[in-house]
Amino acid sequence: MTTKLTPLRFITAGSVDDGKSTLIGRLLYDSKALLTDQIDLLQNKGSKNSGQAIDFSRLTDGLEAEREQGITIDVAYRYFSTPKRKFIIADTPGHEQYTRNMVTGASTATAAVVLIDASQLNFAAEELQLLAQTKRHSAILRLLNCPHIIVAVNKMDLLDYSREKFERICTAYQALAEQLGLRNLRFVPVSALLGDNLVYSSESMPWYQGEPLLSILENLPTKEQQRKGEAFFFPVQYVIRQDADKQNDFRGYQGRVEAGEIRVGDKIRIEPSAQQAEIREIIHPKGASDSAKTDQVITLCLDKDIDISRGDVFVAQDSPLVPTQALAATLCWFDQRPLNPARKYLLKHTTKTVFARIKHIASVLDVETLSQSSGREQVAVNDIARINLVLQQPIAATLYEDNAVGGSFILIDEATYHTVAAGIITGLDS
Repeated sequence: MTTKLTPLRFITAGSVDDGKSTLIGRLLYDSKALLTDQIDLLQNKGSKNSGQAIDFSRLTDGLEAEREQGITIDVAYRYFSTPKRKFIIADTPGHEQYTRNMVTGASTATAAVVLIDASQLNFAAEELQLLAQTKRHSAILRLLNCPHIIVAVNKMDLLDYSREKFERICTAYQALAEQLGLRNLRFVPVSALLGDNLVYSSESMPWYQGEPLLSILENLPTKEQQRKGEAFFFPVQYVIRQDADKQNDFRGYQGRVEAGEIRVGDKIRIEPSAQQAEIREIIHPKGASDSAKTDQVITLCLDKDIDISRGDVFVAQDSPLVPTQALAATLCWFDQRPLNPARKYLLKHTTKTVFARIKHIASVLDVETLSQSSGREQVAVNDIARINLVLQQPIAATLYEDNAVGGSFILIDEATYHTVAAGIITGLDS
């Protein structure tokens, strides 16, 4: 009997016209994950186009503007399952203008399928160069510590299924991965339009002895396996207070366990105040329980009344976490207006929002050369920069590599309340 693995969240990434939406549409079509009316729609649209191939991208490009322009703008989520596993797919935009949407999709993904349009590359060059947006998306995936990268070399049918050209692309991407520090790479030659090596092995590429894309995704390690051993981390989302007589004086702290486990009787510390308490009761949506683990939404009751509010964080009593007002971070800038160190921004970390100021711009990544340029006074839209921040109040932050939730944040423009950047914490100064 085949054991079902937990659901896998993965994204498609890459440059414009690499075929991300088509790949997802064909994957859903070939894996029999579409409803009858969806299949009829695809086939009817295909027959009206003078016998042209079915446009599988219509399954994910839901906005009218996306269909008119032939590009993905927003993140489109699709759900499907096989006998072995359930999947949540995020089809992310390839256009540089919508990089912020790609970051949104990648932030919760366990795996990324990076598409490379083989037909757009110049094989006459002595050293094969990948497209700039492929490099930018790969750099973002490295910053977000995406555990698994599957490089799907697409449109192999336009290259006559050339093994030599596929291997040159693999070599070029491996060089990029070494510069960025990407690991756990897999390479698959595909034709998203024709379905080669998506669900079934391609007869046109007998030289490829690996698994098709769907088989690789079905067998990736689960998120739970990768997060074992993380320290308890519980940001308070909401304080539940029932004003009544002393016999029914309920006070609970609601939120989601972002890492680790907790049991009744465990001793905790509340940051940033450093007060200590013991867990008296754990309440799940369906009732009380003796324990809770990562990703569960719960209400915690303590053995004493403490001044706790939204934005405080519960950690294990012996946790080495120390609240800080100074951060070193790497961020991706989203706003058309450049980052201005003279301005104050709002920093949202877990459930807490504080004022922040950019103390120093250490360097900005050059996507073409992958080198870091220092001495910059501003950070422009879609730039990836290393910065130092000073906060008005201390926060219970962690390094991103230790805890993705405790080590990430967004910056918000104080005047417009637009999200202007997403960042990961690379250094702490208590």
